[in-house]
Amino acid sequence: MTDLVLRARGVRKKFGDIEVLRGIDLEVRPGEVLCVIGPSGSGKSTLLRCFNHLERIDAGRIWVNGELIGYEQHGASEGTLRERRPRDVRRQRERIGMVFQRFHLFPHRTAVQNVMEGPVTVKGLKWAHAQRQASELLDRVGLADRADHYPAQLSGGQQQRVAIARALAMEPTLMLFDEPTSALDPELVGEVLGVMRDLARSGMTMIVVTHEMGFAREVADRVIFMDEGAVVEAGRPDELFTQPRHERTQAFLSTVL
Repeated sequence: MTDLVLRARGVRKKFGDIEVLRGIDLEVRPGEVLCVIGPSGSGKSTLLRCFNHLERIDAGRIWVNGELIGYEQHGASEGTLRERRPRDVRRQRERIGMVFQRFHLFPHRTAVQNVMEGPVTVKGLKWAHAQRQASELLDRVGLADRADHYPAQLSGGQQQRVAIARALAMEPTLMLFDEPTSALDPELVGEVLGVMRDLARSGMTMIVVTHEMGFAREVADRVIFMDEGAVVEAGRPDELFTQPRHERTQAFLSTVL
């Protein structure tokens, strides 16, 4: 698994009596961009949240950078696991950046202070170093001139770009995007997707849950289509979008393309 950033085997998750993930197997290699598409309620966002243990899985295993996420072996049996201590889970999450549908910025902090927060409080970075790094990241996402603005003074697209810079400040090896443009007005979507395209070109390993089919076709190395908690079909975007094999994939794409 040393050549994999993420590996999932037999991942299952239930909410009450409803099984929302039904035995997911997945591998993601360094520098790969994987887009996850499918109808609402298919388990896409839940799967993403399991990758950094924001949701506890009920069965299976998830490894990031070769390390079992959220759990550790307990006793002599390989099949016996116990949940990691919260501080160990927080340490694992440091290398897994996540961008949500909503921006979750601190309203009382400026853009640069929002980006600095993690490196200073979690990694113990010196203030000056963290401020310099945050300024560079805001410049990278096209917001150098908005560093001292508060979230209420920023558009939705600008706030999401700050959220991306904040995630990058932790120097993650894997970036997770959970429908990052779904809360934006249509005219603001492009600026966020542009930043994500630049990240992909830079070699960042990314898993993107998205309804933006054009982005998936253009940027993804692989696309998986999920429905009812399972991976129905996977392949290169030029294959999956033009010659889907499964009837359910064909039906879904006929409604969104």
